[in-house]
Amino acid sequence: MRRLFWLAMGITIGALVVRKLSRAAEKMTPAGIGASIAEGLRDLADAIGDFGADVRDAMAEREQELRAGTGLDAPLPATDQVQLPGRRGAHTSES
Repeated sequence: MRRLFWLAMGITIGALVVRKLSRAAEKMTPAGIGASIAEGLRDLADAIGDFGADVRDAMAEREQELRAGTGLDAPLPATDQVQLPGRRGAHTSES
């Protein structure tokens, strides 16, 4: 019984080792290397896309902060309340 156990254990370990070595050898073939590079490029493209989305979100947030700070989104005043530089008082037409 003991020998049968060790025989089964040896066969199992041997099969696992052969499987791991086969996978490693497959990765070293040109097709395997190409697949690894393609997967890496896909991951890189995803990361760049995520970075771009984060940058766009931050830009939009900062633009809102700047617009709120400068009052660019405030409603325009009525025409009689507009004070142009260099002119004081009522608007008069001089000819």
